[in-house]
Amino acid sequence: MKRLILSFIFVPFAGNAGFHNTHSTSTVLVEVRSGEWPISLEKTIDKLGALYFLQFRDEQVLTNVVLDTLPFNDLAQLKYFEKALSMLKTGNNGDIAKFKDYSIKRAESKKEGKWYILRYQWGLTNFQQMEADKLINTIRKLQ
Repeated sequence: MKRLILSFIFVPFAGNAGFHNTHSTSTVLVEVRSGEWPISLEKTIDKLGALYFLQFRDEQVLTNVVLDTLPFNDLAQLKYFEKALSMLKTGNNGDIAKFKDYSIKRAESKKEGKWYILRYQWGLTNFQQMEADKLINTIRKLQ
């Protein structure tokens, strides 16, 4: 009976001995837009290095809140995203920057100015030039 009681006490500790705790820290680099349709750029550091994520609410889903996350495996991929936004800023209406997993399209109207449409897998969001500038400036400051 004593062995049974002792085994219930020590088994949970012995079972966790082989597992390593992998903590990662996440930081919001810039909150591009808050409210009902949020967009934010985040950085997560784990034992493998730094990962970057653009998190946004999918604007195609109106009945529920669906957040999508566009991952960037390293700073170099994030810099390509910044270069695409910078090139589209100086480009023309209808220009598209296509990547393997996502695309960014520039749309412009006289009334509302420059807009960008980001498509990632099945998700979609759009943002204005002012919000794109926040992303561009934040990414340029990263080293």
